Amino acid sequence: MDALAAYDEVTDGLRRPVRVAELVYAAAERSGGELPTRAEINAERERLQKDKLGLEIAQGEFVARVLADERRGTHLLRSMAEPTAAALAALPEFRRTGGADLGPMRVDRDGPVGTVTIQNHAYLNSEDDVSTAAMEVAIDLVLLDDAIEIGVLRGAPAVHAKYVGRRIFGAGINLTHLYHGRIALVEFMIERELGGVHKLYRGHPLGAIADGDLEERREKPWIAAVESFAIGGACQWLLVMDRVVSERAAYFNLPARKEGIVPGAANLRLPRFVGNRPTRRAIFFNHAFAADSPEGRQLADELVDDDAEMSEAIARAAAELTSAGTISLVANRRLLRAGQEPLAAFRTYMAGYAREQARCLYSPALIDNLERNWDARNRRTA
Repeated sequence: MDALAAYDEVTDGLRRPVRVAELVYAAAERSGGELPTRAEINAERERLQKDKLGLEIAQGEFVARVLADERRGTHLLRSMAEPTAAALAALPEFRRTGGADLGPMRVDRDGPVGTVTIQNHAYLNSEDDVSTAAMEVAIDLVLLDDAIEIGVLRGAPAVHAKYVGRRIFGAGINLTHLYHGRIALVEFMIERELGGVHKLYRGHPLGAIADGDLEERREKPWIAAVESFAIGGACQWLLVMDRVVSERAAYFNLPARKEGIVPGAANLRLPRFVGNRPTRRAIFFNHAFAADSPEGRQLADELVDDDAEMSEAIARAAAELTSAGTISLVANRRLLRAGQEPLAAFRTYMAGYAREQARCLYSPALIDNLERNWDARNRRTA
């Protein structure tokens, strides 16, 4: 099918914003069977990943063609950066109470600081379709609440027997859910990057789409508080943060290649922090960066030793970031992006990512990796 013509039709000539999931399923109704329907994908989710028919590959190819086109791709990026309907519905109550429990995520306002707490306790704060959707809503609420000037991302104290009482930042993608076919290409792999993670980096669009990188945006600086570990997707979050405070004993790694997938936008962003060779070691050879190491120091701005020091460091960073007002802070954020990752560069990367990640998800090596390295066959999903 003609992906660009389908996009024009679904978006009413680019006059209507559309999220990726809505796009692929609306296009499927017009595709004559070239794209899978929602019912077909729902049926696929009842199968183990190794038993699926590979229907999502067509979705990845379709999204890749849309993103590769400057006009449609830019429109799709902008659409995905708008506040979610769930966040807009929750906003009045959040503004009134200063708190919202979103299940695997919680968001609270304390003075000018909005803290998103990761509390996906059953899975050591690993990521799945549900937690990713909740995180995007939490990020939206921080961005939308005018009383908040700074966002903080931090893990909740764990309840798992092995880590009880310890805070955990994030364990990456839920590999057991991946093995059992419960991780979606569109709603997780693609919408995660174009939604929540992109909003951490660029915020919400406010101006005209034709303005491109000059578009006005609603954005705020973000602080990450890393305790225990930042694995996979959690490590990727650090690459869009304005300040990273880490426990001295923590570590960061990107085991996606070992698992058989692409580590989000880490290929695009990690070299800016640690250089090309360490990036290849991290992605190709599963090299972990200890927080208190030369490479770790390129990812973490400050090291602390305990929970109390972490809270103090967050408060100091928030105070410093707002001490001279947020107008110049946001201006400098935007200009750093202009030099490091223009919107066109991100769009081009994501076009390739949509295609390559779809292929990786259906590679026989992915299942072999999960069974050998994760023992996924013998792990329970709940």
